[in-house]
Amino acid sequence: MCGIAGIAGNVPIDPACRAVLREMLARLQHRGPDDEGQHADSHAMLGHRRLSIIDLETGRQPLSNEDGTIHAVVNGEFYDFLELRESLLSRGHVFRTTSDSECIVHLYEDFGEACIEHVSGMFAVAIWDVRRRKLLLARDRLGVKPLHYAIVGEQLAFASELKALLAWPRIARDIDPTALLDYLVYDFVPSPKTILTGVRKLAPGTRLMLEGGRARVERYWDLHAREPLQGSLDDTAAELWNQLKRATRSRLVSDVPVGALLSGGVDSAAVAASMARLSRQPVVTVTSGFAEAGFDERAAAEETARRIGSRHHDHVVQADSADLLDTLAWHFDEPFADPSAIPMHYLCMAARKHVTVALSGDGGDETLAGYRRYRFDVAEQRMRGFLPAFLRRRVFRGLAAVYPRWSCLPRGLRAGATLRNLAVDGATGHALSITALSPTAARSLLAGDLAAAVSQYDPLDHARRLYGQCDASDHLSKCQYVDIKLGLADGILTKVDRASMAHGLEVRSPMLDFRFVEFAWRIPPRMRMQGGRGKAPLRRALAHRLGPEIANRAKAGFEVPLNAWMRGPLRERMEDALSTRGGLEELVAPGAVRSVWRRHLSGELANGPLRWKLLMLGAWKRRHLMKPVETSHSATSQIVPPERMVVSA
Repeated sequence: MCGIAGIAGNVPIDPACRAVLREMLARLQHRGPDDEGQHADSHAMLGHRRLSIIDLETGRQPLSNEDGTIHAVVNGEFYDFLELRESLLSRGHVFRTTSDSECIVHLYEDFGEACIEHVSGMFAVAIWDVRRRKLLLARDRLGVKPLHYAIVGEQLAFASELKALLAWPRIARDIDPTALLDYLVYDFVPSPKTILTGVRKLAPGTRLMLEGGRARVERYWDLHAREPLQGSLDDTAAELWNQLKRATRSRLVSDVPVGALLSGGVDSAAVAASMARLSRQPVVTVTSGFAEAGFDERAAAEETARRIGSRHHDHVVQADSADLLDTLAWHFDEPFADPSAIPMHYLCMAARKHVTVALSGDGGDETLAGYRRYRFDVAEQRMRGFLPAFLRRRVFRGLAAVYPRWSCLPRGLRAGATLRNLAVDGATGHALSITALSPTAARSLLAGDLAAAVSQYDPLDHARRLYGQCDASDHLSKCQYVDIKLGLADGILTKVDRASMAHGLEVRSPMLDFRFVEFAWRIPPRMRMQGGRGKAPLRRALAHRLGPEIANRAKAGFEVPLNAWMRGPLRERMEDALSTRGGLEELVAPGAVRSVWRRHLSGELANGPLRWKLLMLGAWKRRHLMKPVETSHSATSQIVPPERMVVSA
């Protein structure tokens, strides 16, 4: 696992760019604390910060082909590299290392830009073709590893993180108002946007080619409808487990210690159980939890660990650091409001004390229909079929408008969202179900100029477009597709990447193996949601191995005791952010800030997620806008992250 950066194009490299590359790499040091390497020629510079996982001695990057005309830097892992290596050796290629990453330069020699289609793994790749002055950027199929880029004239700069890319002074730093509205609606900025107009993220499953001063981006992989499986639930469960074992086995290849991140849920239990059956010695598992009642999964995780016989470690999260918000804002680079980033940050910090690589259960909810909301999505779509659209709009929109919106109502009586969703089409209904704030409410928060700039912009169009892009015929698959492309790629995987890389920990996710995902996509929708619950085949497979008590656990989520923390260790920072001292007025309407502030002073708890969203926006502004990022190498100390949070065993 590493950090990559570089500048390339159709015009000669300015000598001053060498200092820029050094600064880029300095800002990525946390991603690769073990080593640094660079390549430079007349038209390109590639840089690499290394976290040594495979081939500790000779796997330094950048990597080159036999005659030095192809150069590459890689962030991530190619899990099928041993098979690829044998195939490439048989075709006459010469290897200088035993690194998994060296395969890509030889694959490029044989297949050109299609080389990406021949590898399996999590990766962000940059390949420079000296003869053609061609740059190839590519990101893995599901979006596990990030890649940011900016094009200025006939040159392109790229980096694993936005803060590194901004070492290039030619990049515009203007805020994109539509991205800011996206953040308020989704809690993150969806690809391919970033919070800045001058920078883009390469979307999952896409590649970018820059040649002759012109760039083109194309998708090289997507989830497509396939012939559904015909077997029974038991048959499907058995084959799904085989797929999980295959994906897990390939992710155990490492020259450093490997463990597992374990929650109380089904997905991480399945991964840890699969890992335990493949390992010759007890697996190391790590869990984090909270002292606050109702937010702690440590007991459930400990029971799973006991059944698989792992060497288990659990840690208590304590938000007792005033630097909590600044730490998260520094690592995420963009506003990011998912509060589960807090326990994930702590969990990765704790895991790094025991292992360098950790397997996780990320991706199971999206690929196997594990979210509770899918049951409502399917039921709502069925009800839409009974009434014409014009009647639904008239009846349900009116009912939704008058239905009580009290958060104190029992969950079963909170029907306002269902009524609202029934008034719209399926794509819009699912989009509304995954948003943290409605576009109208989000727009009302923005300061005047920003609100005017997005008056005609609808953030839900992004989710609708993805829904329409899915070629499956059923509503459940379309909803899952949106979540895989949006919430998983830009939310969950961003969170895991930044939290793990902050501590030099590599997280591998067997359920994000693209072959596992493609197999899961063939499970008939009725089987995915059999009995009204998701993950039926996985639960059946896990029940045979760990028992029905673990296999049938309800999904708990990575919940955070936000309200308790806002009344305690985060109170002072929250008061600064939401009072007139916070400086949010440049982005958020003063009236909106005062309203949230008054509700906070009154002791109201219902708007905790909104307060957290504004807190993180303020922390991002303070960390990245109030103090402009320095561009000189000597100023590296200005961007050292705040003191890390406390984890107690």
